[in-house]
Amino acid sequence: MSLTLTRHFSRPGQCPLDDVRWIETQAVEAPESWSATAVEIAASQYLRRRDGETSIRHLIVRVGDAITESGRAQGYFASDAQAEIFSAELRAILVGQKAAFNSPVFFNVGVFPAFGVAGQSENFKWENGRAVALSTAYVHPQASACFIQAVDGDLLSIFDLLKNEAKLFKYGSGTGTNFSRLQARGEMLRGGGESTGLISFLEVFDKAAQAVKSGGTTRRAAKMVLLDADHPEIREFIYWKMNEERKARVLMAGGFSGGMEGEALRTVSGQNSNNSVRVSDEFMRSGNPLLKDIARAAWECADPGLHFSDAVNRWHMCPEAGPIRASNPCSEFMFIDDSACNLASINLLKFLKPTGELDWSTFAHTVRVLILAQDILVDYAAYPTAKIAANSHNLRPLGLGYANLGGLLMCLGIPYDSSAAARWTTHITGAMHALALQASQDLAQARGPFAGSEGGNVSHVLAMHAKAWKENSVGALPWVSDLYAKILQSPVGLRNAQVTLIAPTGTIGLLMDCATLGIEPDFSLAKRKSLAGGGEMALVNPTVPQALKGLGYSSDAIAGVLKFMGENFHLVGAPGLKPEHLPIFDCAMAPKGFPERRVSAAGHLRVMAAAQPFLSGAISKTVNLPMATTVEEIENLYRDAWKLGLKSLAVYREGSKALQPLCAEC
Repeated sequence: MSLTLTRHFSRPGQCPLDDVRWIETQAVEAPESWSATAVEIAASQYLRRRDGETSIRHLIVRVGDAITESGRAQGYFASDAQAEIFSAELRAILVGQKAAFNSPVFFNVGVFPAFGVAGQSENFKWENGRAVALSTAYVHPQASACFIQAVDGDLLSIFDLLKNEAKLFKYGSGTGTNFSRLQARGEMLRGGGESTGLISFLEVFDKAAQAVKSGGTTRRAAKMVLLDADHPEIREFIYWKMNEERKARVLMAGGFSGGMEGEALRTVSGQNSNNSVRVSDEFMRSGNPLLKDIARAAWECADPGLHFSDAVNRWHMCPEAGPIRASNPCSEFMFIDDSACNLASINLLKFLKPTGELDWSTFAHTVRVLILAQDILVDYAAYPTAKIAANSHNLRPLGLGYANLGGLLMCLGIPYDSSAAARWTTHITGAMHALALQASQDLAQARGPFAGSEGGNVSHVLAMHAKAWKENSVGALPWVSDLYAKILQSPVGLRNAQVTLIAPTGTIGLLMDCATLGIEPDFSLAKRKSLAGGGEMALVNPTVPQALKGLGYSSDAIAGVLKFMGENFHLVGAPGLKPEHLPIFDCAMAPKGFPERRVSAAGHLRVMAAAQPFLSGAISKTVNLPMATTVEEIENLYRDAWKLGLKSLAVYREGSKALQPLCAEC
């Protein structure tokens, strides 16, 4: 059996890429509709130019054909006609910027069939009921962006992890680990002697990450370091990054170069990972004074964040496979140790109809195609260890999410900092999750469920999702209510132990010409992004004209507002702009001189809380705070996030980092 697909974007006998007008720009063949920024991202990050790949058309064919052929080989399609429909629909989705896979897919998938490049590897693939060691890198490529790896307290385990991190960074993925099993400084070792302590080993991992460029390009290594709140060296961990940042500031004041590749930050440690502390409900209820230490460090250097372990594990589909102790670098993929997840994100603005409604039919079809593609990737791909290969095959976690929520809200004339924005977030996320579950259930009927899907916690978690929808949807989208009811009543299990999360979509968001990334509001209407390897990219929100048109402004009025924005980098005081419309254009950062014109901390949390009950995983999201924010306010923000049922939280206080990759033009 197989999952049946119908045509939505394509016609029989016609390749969707032939319906696109192609032009030559930046020495690359690209769709005319793509912006210069999107083309630059594709050209600098994803095209295999050393192998002669100079067209975005070729990139889409390379990736799409490899996934299709793997699906055919694995028996996903009932006929060649079904395989052709899948291929055409996927091509249309990618070229139309309706969605994109995580970066390792574009880096690695299809490289061997397209160019005959095999590469060298020590990875593993699941085959014939076991994990098989590979000697090539691209025949079965690394396709997942997100990994979680375990580490034990013994020396060999520590350095095995170091090696496996390097393997992941090399092909463009990120990894996270809970280091709580490492012994504290001075503790007795089983083989005799004393431990040199947690921080001494974290410094080794930090320097290794600094030395590696992910994906073999200018993409930096991405890693998450977690520690349980009851670890003996927890206070040293909390203040580690903060103290190192202070050293960097001293070095810069003394004349050493700053920036991402500057001498100051390269000299100190602790700057190549995101750090988080894992806390329990009891920790949060008890008023543990350690929370103030965490808030103090986050106030000064934006780390550590918090992981709320009980909330995470309450929504765990398969606790019999082990507890969830860690996450990927950006905290959206939360799953068992030694697991991996491939991601795909939908560009929400592409589904907005002129009537101001979402095209739910097109959206549903896109979800179905992507879930199928991601599930094919699970067994097509290779993994750094046999255990991760086994867990990936058995549990099949996927990470479907979206980008451009902020841009969509702006075009709808809805302030991000509003209850209306939260309602839209509930409806979009709840619908996406129900559709993804339906696709996973259909795949389970066709291909079999994930190992352990018959466990009682699956139905329990599904009931929690359905209950949250009933309580928060306010009667909207009755077809989604029907979907949740149908999923709950079906005797068929799920193909995937996880299906949804919200990723940061940094690079792929720009590839899709998204005005805003992930679930975030815009950082600023105009900003500069520092690039790894040097240089900057200027970014201006492209949805402002569309938003103004939707609000009823004339062409001349829009031209005047845009001229003002180009000169001032904000809209406060723009000629002809009604004061009541200003909140629609509020961003995470306030324009200079107008501190009230920013999304509040409560506004950030409101949107996150609206999405979280409808995600298998979590949300990659930073709550941006003004420079005047106090330590106590950050401490209260952590408490509020926990009370709202969020799984994690990261904050950034303006000016708290010596290096800020994204800066407002104003």
